[in-house]
Amino acid sequence: MEAYKKLLQQFIKQALAEDLGDGDHTSLATIPSGKKGKAKLLVKENGVLAGVEVAQAILMEVDPNLKLDVSISDGDEVKAGDVAFYVEGSIYSILTAERLVLNTMQRMSGIATTTKRIVTILKDTHTKVLDTRKTTPNMRFLEKQAVKIGGGVNHRFGLYDMILIKDNHVDYAGGITQAISSAKSYLKAKNKQIPVEIEVRNLPELEEVLKVGGVDRILLDNFDFDTLRQAVQRVNGQFATEASGGIIEANVLAYAKCGVDYVSMGALTHSVKSLDLSLKAV
Repeated sequence: MEAYKKLLQQFIKQALAEDLGDGDHTSLATIPSGKKGKAKLLVKENGVLAGVEVAQAILMEVDPNLKLDVSISDGDEVKAGDVAFYVEGSIYSILTAERLVLNTMQRMSGIATTTKRIVTILKDTHTKVLDTRKTTPNMRFLEKQAVKIGGGVNHRFGLYDMILIKDNHVDYAGGITQAISSAKSYLKAKNKQIPVEIEVRNLPELEEVLKVGGVDRILLDNFDFDTLRQAVQRVNGQFATEASGGIIEANVLAYAKCGVDYVSMGALTHSVKSLDLSLKAV
C-alpha cells in the first residue's frame, strides 16, 4: 500500500506538470482571481466506476482546500446520469485538475467495466481472469488497480516479482529442463522467493515440465480447445494452469470450460474502451 501511494503521488505530480506547464492561461485569463464554484463528476454511460480515490488524491494535490462530497465508490455499478461526486472551491483549482481526473477515471472505469463483464461471464466456472503487462507506460499500477476493482486478478506487476519463463527464454536457455534448472539455481543463489511460471507451446513441452517440476504455474499458450482440455487433464491439479493467446470476451468462456485455473487477457488493458465521464459546472 505504501508503494502504491508513492507511485500515485509521483504520477500525479508528473501528470500535472505535463499539463500545467507555466499555468492554465485560459482559466487565468477568463476567471476572476479567487472566484469559487462547484462542479459534479457526471457519468454518461453505464458501467463500473473506478478511480474515485485517485481523483480525490489529484484534487487534494492541486488544492487541499477543495471540498469533496463523494456519493459513488470505486467498484460500484453506475448508469448514465449518475453523479459520482461534487467538488467545491477555487474554480481555477477545479479546472486545473479536470482533465487529469477525467483521463484517469475514464481509463480506469473502462478497464473495470470490461473486467467485470468477463468476471460475470466466468461466474459459473472456477476460472479467474488475469491481466498482463500490456499496459500504458507509467500507468500500469492504476490499470492493474482497475482490474482488481472490476473483480479480476493481477498477474505479475513487472519483471521483478515473478519468474515467467516464456518461449524466448526457453529457446535462449537451451530448452525447458535447462531453463527451469537455471531459474531454481538463480533463486537459491539470490535467496529470493518469488513464483515461477513456465510457458509451454505443445504437449511434449508440457510432459517435460511435468517430469522436471519445480514451477508454480504452467502457461498453456495458444492451445486449441481439444489440446487445452488434454493438457489440463494431464496436469491433473499438480500445478496451477493458465491459458493465454487470443483470448477475448467472445471466447473466454470456452477457454474456461477447458478447466484452466486462469485465463490471461491483454485486452483488459491494451485495447479497452474508456467509460464516458464529464466534469460539469453546477
